[in-house]
Amino acid sequence: MAEIIDFYQYKYSRSNYYLNLALTKDKIINIKNSIEDGFEDLFINKEYEYAYKRLHLLFENALKKETSQEIEKSQKEDAASSKKQEHSMKTNEKTVKEQKQESMKTEGKAEVNIKEMQAGDVVEDSVLAQTGMEQFFYKEELTDEVFARMDGVSYPQNAQIGREELCYLRVLHTGFDEKTYIGELVVNQKIADDVLEIMKELYENHYPIEKMHLIDEYGADDEASMSDNNTSAFNYRTIAGTNRLSKHGQGLAVDINPRYNPCVRTKNGITTVEPQNGSAYVDRNADFSYKITEGDLCLQLFLEHGFTWGGSWNSVKDYQHFEKAVE
Repeated sequence: MAEIIDFYQYKYSRSNYYLNLALTKDKIINIKNSIEDGFEDLFINKEYEYAYKRLHLLFENALKKETSQEIEKSQKEDAASSKKQEHSMKTNEKTVKEQKQESMKTEGKAEVNIKEMQAGDVVEDSVLAQTGMEQFFYKEELTDEVFARMDGVSYPQNAQIGREELCYLRVLHTGFDEKTYIGELVVNQKIADDVLEIMKELYENHYPIEKMHLIDEYGADDEASMSDNNTSAFNYRTIAGTNRLSKHGQGLAVDINPRYNPCVRTKNGITTVEPQNGSAYVDRNADFSYKITEGDLCLQLFLEHGFTWGGSWNSVKDYQHFEKAVE
């Protein structure tokens, strides 16, 4: 609405006139046009000529003012709309960014299928934080997949130990490079819980174990596995000169970091070392890493769980070897 206010005294009249109108823009245009028509069509005497001109000017100014206000209002609305649009765009950009970040977080937290991971795989800290360490330590019966790896390799057809007497262990271990790795062992059911607890405590204390694969990865060749410093357990074999199963053949023994903790035999003045590349580590008084000796955490844990250490034997020194007698 446009407001028209005026107070004036006509030049040829002593009367005072006060005008105060509130009209819409359309009405102002109509009145303005009517006044213009009046100038053209009517005879206006001198006394009223000024009034007509004054009215014409008032309505013309009111129309300009209204138009100006409309333009200003329109500009403000445009500015507000632009600001709102800019804010909306920023909000949308923020939303897209947040969605992307959330997506990245979701991807980072994608469910990890632990059983699909293989021995020797590195486990990142982010995965451990997400899943928890406990999920990586478990035992299970020999699945068809695991047994297929062993069948005819570390496990030949025999009448002395059944498949059901053995179980598969999945663990974590700290490598020599201080990274976390997936490890695996096959042991006798009777020592499975002991070995699982020992491996868990070794990992929690960052005890270094370089590798931990089933010996089948080496064709069940002890020398090949030991020379690669592979920690292992079950491997079917009999004691030399007998038909009796060895402790490894029963799944009741574990060898830890064998290259740095070799088996040393001396017979008739001749010393043999297994593995052969472990000869540099026969001298147990020498100072070197990864040595199992008195006071070592690995030795302490196995002894606490009722195992015997080959490094304490008299005729043979099997520093890598831990075995347990069971009923």
